Parts: sequence; C-alpha cells; structure tokens
Amino acid sequence: MRKEVFYEHLCEELRQNRSLYPYYKLTDGSPSRQLFRKAYFIQRLAYLDRHVDLNKHPKIWDCGCGYGTTGFYFAMQGQPVYGTTLEYYPEQWEARRVFWSQYGNANLCTFLYANLFDQVIEPASFDYIILQDTLHHIEPVDGALPIFYNALKPDGKLILIEENGGCLVKSAMLFAQRGNRRVISLYDEHLKKEILMGNENIRSEKEWRKHFTQAGFRLIEDSLQYIRFFPSFRFDETNLQKNIEKEQIIWKKSAFLRQHAFWGINMVFCK
Repeated sequence: MRKEVFYEHLCEELRQNRSLYPYYKLTDGSPSRQLFRKAYFIQRLAYLDRHVDLNKHPKIWDCGCGYGTTGFYFAMQGQPVYGTTLEYYPEQWEARRVFWSQYGNANLCTFLYANLFDQVIEPASFDYIILQDTLHHIEPVDGALPIFYNALKPDGKLILIEENGGCLVKSAMLFAQRGNRRVISLYDEHLKKEILMGNENIRSEKEWRKHFTQAGFRLIEDSLQYIRFFPSFRFDETNLQKNIEKEQIIWKKSAFLRQHAFWGINMVFCK
C-alpha cells in the first residue's frame, strides 16, 4: 500500500474514531492546516520507505510505537513489526486492528506494553529499530542507546525521527510549558513502579550526534534530513509538493535555518 493511500485510510479512521484525537489532528482545523500536517506526515512515511528495505524481510522493532500507526503502515505492505510502548495507547490497539484488517493483514503487528529498561532483548535481534517521536521521552538516554546498539544485527540501522531541539520557536514554546524540567518521574499504573521520562526533552542534531557516537553508533551522513519549515497558512491544494521541495532546498543551503528554524529532523545510525 502506497503512503498516499495509507494516509487517506488513516484520515477515514480518524473520522470514525475520535478517541485517536488529539494525538492525531490530521482531519481537524482549517484546510491549510490539514495540508500542513499532511505534508509532515507524508514526509515521515517517505523517510521510512527510503531507509527500510522490505525486500530483505527484515525484523523491525518500533520502540515507542504508541497507537501503532507505523506498525500498521508496514503491515499493509506485508511486513511484520514488533512494537513496544508505555502510557495510554494499548486500549486502542484492537479497535485499530479491526479497522486495518479491511485493507491487509493487521495481525502482522505485535504490540507489547513494556519499559525498555525492564525488557530482556536478545543481542543482534533486529535489522531496524525505529524511534519516532520517542527518544526524547526515554531517560536516561545514555542508558538506552547501548540497549539499542546490542539489539541491532551487525549491519542493522536505527532510524531516528524527531523534533529539532535546535528550533528556536519550538524550544521557546516548550520552555514556556515546562520550564527547564526536562526529565520527570512518573508512577506507571501498569508496571506498578516509578519510571523516569523525558519531558519533551528534544535535542539538536549536534546533541544527537554526540550521544550516538558515545554509544558506538555512526551516522549515515546522507540520511540527514530536516523537514517542516513553512507555516501552515502557506499550504493549499496546489502547492503542497512544491513547498516540500522548496524546504528540502532551503535546509541544504542554509546551516542557520536548518539548525534553528526547521521543526523536524531525521537521521539514520548504524553499528
């Protein structure tokens, strides 16, 4: 299933199941805001398509899978995915499985409520680990990265899809919301224990490079991508793809803008 088709089915699901809101807001707001969100979402799927080789029937771990959307995306292409998460997401998994079973084998997704630091993961188990809007929640991050490193096969890849911690506007918004309290302790009712969690602890490209290098990873340089620069009011039905193409030109030309004005950053690391 192509990403554009998956997106249309997802929007259909969101209209039917309001429980997925406000996490997904793809069908809410003005037409320009919906297109703005569509551009962001589609680019993330395109990034996964570009860096995950399904021809080799890989083993994929979607860590921080949330409601399982990435898992269902790959399942619709016939690819099994193992997903883990915390918080409130599991209550929607089975309803979502029923919906996506209309379009493919939704049973290819396996989801588990689990804390990374409590799991027993066999070394060299996965070809790909996907961390999408996840690593800024995992603390301590320097304790997590060695776990991911050991879980990857020798030629495995970790795909990091994150908000850009260097973005000045985003950083200011987060500081206004939570101050500098970047790590918090929460009691998990399922696990019956206190856990540490990153409080939207987003980081810049430079910071991610440092953490991953210290854990033994190497960045695949041509995988680096910045996305989401233009504001929502700029989008309409005629220019969505043009805006995406222009953004890809801008970040490659301007170091300042990519580091401090783009909202999203994507990177692939290998062992």
